[in-house]
Amino acid sequence: MNALFWRREIMTNNSLVSSIRERYQKIQSQIADAAQAVGRNPDSVKLLVVTKKQPLFVVEATIAAGIRILGENYPEEAVQKQETLGEKNKVEWHMIGHVQSRKARLVAENFAFLHSLDSLKLARRLNRFSAGAEKTLPVLLEFNVGGELSKSGWDASDESRWEVFLPDVEEILSLSNLEVRGLMTMPPFYQDAELTRPYFRQLRKLRDYLSDHYPLNQWNQLSMGTSGDFRIAIEEGATFVRVGQAIVGSRPL
Repeated sequence: MNALFWRREIMTNNSLVSSIRERYQKIQSQIADAAQAVGRNPDSVKLLVVTKKQPLFVVEATIAAGIRILGENYPEEAVQKQETLGEKNKVEWHMIGHVQSRKARLVAENFAFLHSLDSLKLARRLNRFSAGAEKTLPVLLEFNVGGELSKSGWDASDESRWEVFLPDVEEILSLSNLEVRGLMTMPPFYQDAELTRPYFRQLRKLRDYLSDHYPLNQWNQLSMGTSGDFRIAIEEGATFVRVGQAIVGSRPL
């Protein structure tokens, strides 16, 4: 390929890196504003950049932009990216999507954090594979606060039935190679982001409920809020917000 082609390629890549960095900084500024508006330290909120279904060159540009925490939904896709990146793979990978039990080994061996632990069966398998990898995997318990059939997680829509999942939580807390750090949720989608507030508030209330029952565990983390509603989530206590398209652009069709 001629020199002109490579100059254009470099210019295109540099433009993408700059664009991603600029959008990332813009979202970080919005996070800081939302946190300060309710008297929170902006540093208490981590921005997780979601790169699911994004081509490798976008992931490379994201890393080149200085972003160090990436979220993925599909274990096999993410591991392929990690392996292809090679020495460029200098980021912390978080799994945020539903994990099938048969994919537990991939997650235990290749991810720094799991946001979407949604069943006791999965927890047992993750614990076994994490032990085999000689690591302790930080996890968040996923709860379905909206009671939607399309969503994963323990059903937490009816506060009067929260005690039903306590035995599962208690066993998970006893697993030596998992470290439960808090909760995660995906609320129902609304065009008006304000309508998500009760669901975020419900997750925070559930966190307090579990903390009262299991005070020896640290329940500090709440993963909630995406591109359209992260400001509301921060106002309600989010410590992780998950933003993709607003930073890295639309996924290819």
